[in-house]
Amino acid sequence: MTTTPSKALETFSNPHPERDYTVRIRIPEFTCLCPKTGQPDFATLTLEYVPDLLCIELKSLKLYIWSFRDEGAFHEDVTNRILNDLVATCAPRFMRLRAEFNVRGGIYTDVVVEHRQPDWKPPRRVELE
Repeated sequence: MTTTPSKALETFSNPHPERDYTVRIRIPEFTCLCPKTGQPDFATLTLEYVPDLLCIELKSLKLYIWSFRDEGAFHEDVTNRILNDLVATCAPRFMRLRAEFNVRGGIYTDVVVEHRQPDWKPPRRVELE
């Protein structure tokens, strides 16, 4: 295999730091292991963020997400850890991560975590008729 999982996240300079805009990334193949049973857990991750000076580089994000495949983690913990790592890497104005885990024992888990820079205010939404 030419690429291997990695915890190293990379960034690039935001090409439009003067503007608030949203980057949405959908990751439908997230896997980790149940820390109680060792069975695989599957989830779709949806990442939304308003970059400040840096953007997340997608290949490094893919390899970072792959790095959880053999790790035992509770859904709540792994979602918060991923958000913390991403915020530490790119210091966005705003970031939201949603982890929608597949059914296990008749239960779906949906974990949503957010980060917001203290001084950042979202622009008013424009409604067009």
